[in-house]
Amino acid sequence: MDAHSSSRVGLHETRSWAEREQRHPNAFTAPPLRRGSMVPVPWRGFWNSLGTAALMRLTGRAPARAPQHAPAWQHAATRRRQVFVLLSLATSAVATALFASVQPAYGSAWLEYGQLALFALLSLWVTTGFYTAMMGAWVLLRGDAHALSARSVAGRELSPQARTAIVMPICNEDVTTVFAGLRATCESLAATGNARSFDVFVLSDSYDPEIAAAERAAWEELRTALATQAQQPQVEVYYRLRQRRTQRKAGNVADFCRRWGRDYESMVVLDADSVMSGHCLVTLAKLMQAHPRAGIIQTATQGIGHVTLHARAQQFASRVTGRLFTLGMQFWQLGESHYWGHNAIIRIEPFMRHCALAPIRGKGGLSGGILSHDFVEAALMRRAGWEVWLVPDLGGSYEQQPPDLLAELQRDRRWCQGNLQNAQLIAEPGLHSVHRAMLLTGAMAYLSAPLWLAFITLGTALWLSGAPVAAGWSAVSGQLLALWALTLCVLFLPRVMGVLAILLKGEQRQFGGTGNLLAGALLESTLAILQAPIRMLAHSLFVLAALTGLSLDWKSPPREAAAVPWKDAARRLAPMSLVVLALALAVAALDGSALVWLLPIGLPLLLAVPLTVLTSQIALGRSVREHRWLLIPEEAWSPQVLRRAWLHAGRPARHGAA
Repeated sequence: MDAHSSSRVGLHETRSWAEREQRHPNAFTAPPLRRGSMVPVPWRGFWNSLGTAALMRLTGRAPARAPQHAPAWQHAATRRRQVFVLLSLATSAVATALFASVQPAYGSAWLEYGQLALFALLSLWVTTGFYTAMMGAWVLLRGDAHALSARSVAGRELSPQARTAIVMPICNEDVTTVFAGLRATCESLAATGNARSFDVFVLSDSYDPEIAAAERAAWEELRTALATQAQQPQVEVYYRLRQRRTQRKAGNVADFCRRWGRDYESMVVLDADSVMSGHCLVTLAKLMQAHPRAGIIQTATQGIGHVTLHARAQQFASRVTGRLFTLGMQFWQLGESHYWGHNAIIRIEPFMRHCALAPIRGKGGLSGGILSHDFVEAALMRRAGWEVWLVPDLGGSYEQQPPDLLAELQRDRRWCQGNLQNAQLIAEPGLHSVHRAMLLTGAMAYLSAPLWLAFITLGTALWLSGAPVAAGWSAVSGQLLALWALTLCVLFLPRVMGVLAILLKGEQRQFGGTGNLLAGALLESTLAILQAPIRMLAHSLFVLAALTGLSLDWKSPPREAAAVPWKDAARRLAPMSLVVLALALAVAALDGSALVWLLPIGLPLLLAVPLTVLTSQIALGRSVREHRWLLIPEEAWSPQVLRRAWLHAGRPARHGAA
């Protein structure tokens, strides 16, 4: 063949490649298909499920009980849950009795009983959180023999036959941040020597052509960068741009399972802002192999990444107090834990068989495709007989916190609607009682906001309705003091225990020293108190929007920090502040003394705009960091995988080691 003919053949092959790429955009970026089945089972519905359960009991066909030879962790979990429920009910009953003894008689029995009922419900809600944190403090200081531990597989070799896929669903994300974290994760995984046991899939739902093109270019750049590191085997990275974007993230993961799930034993699901160390990924795969009944194993992720004051306070709270709640939930859940939707490993075969999500029938905002899929998938996995674990002692699992309060509320808007939607599935046949409770607590995380608002509003209305008929305050001063003491203990002791646990374990140097740890805890608590009324009112509006069927604009929170402009904060929060100001003036006109009791709630709402702008300032966050306040161990001694992620993102100066 002459040179001219050879060039024509090459040109023909190039055109054929280009035409095929245009017709099938994933033909050269993803592996060959090996299709499997993942068919959703329609939901029975809340009322139908209740009717079915009642009929089964009436006819003597109750669900089969757990076998007598249940593993030891199940017996331990049952005892712990009994103690947990008993303590929560008893404490709530004492608090409610104290409140009833000091509640003035306003002359309206219905309003008084309504306020008392609201207090009882809210007291029980707060008390369950308190005892969860106390159990977490116990585990942090004493350990838990029944917990799934990363140390149990420390000397175990990873079986080469069991392959694991790492899947990262994305949609119109910041491309630099996504692929910087993914590259650091791949490099860390290659350094373990187990890269050939893993494949990475970037599953894009991006509909912006420019972002999709940037993702494709970043994928090619990532593959090239990994290929140049020939001194050790590298992980294979694939990319798929989905054309039919159904059911958002859950649908994207389900599509992966149908196309390539049969090629892998397990998959690790990442979020767009996830970073995981190679040791963490390999340990998850080992745990899955060592525990053949495990269907999902969730890591305890640590928030890290942004430098704004808001983000720093959130990641500090997660590290100091939040881990008590995480350990406490694991203490009474054990192998019937929940799944957070990312930074977890899932056994693919039972996931495909049992965890396909059917849409919820009906109309309005609480129908349609499942929004918050994670709790539901965990419940379905356990219903099928598979265990769901949280492994609390495995480090190397990271995510980003929202950089500002507006971004946090944007995320909460979506979570609120998803959790309220999931509450309709509580009565579904076969679900474990723990997962029914998790679906309920997920909804209560947002329903508690309008309940608090109703309690405060009702109390204010009763106060303004006239002078109390009950005896003077001196007659109930002892009960009132006891109620205040109990309330403060339930609300603030978890924060105190979080700090105390750090001091008892000698970890204060990782938080900048004892003085800086205490200063950071005080600053974070102050910000939490100031932001709590804003969250309460915002969550109340979210609940109202979800129940009335208002449309949800599904957007991911920003992955890069930027100071919130005054006009944006004013547009979102000024109407709320103006309404509060008008109500305050009305209350003052009726009874000025009532403003003293409403000040802790009303003042933060009036200052919502400047507070949001101030806490979003990057310079202020850096200043706090330089003073070593709100410091967490991952900043004091930054893990290599995080340093690499920051380096690839082009921002190492912001997060250097202390």
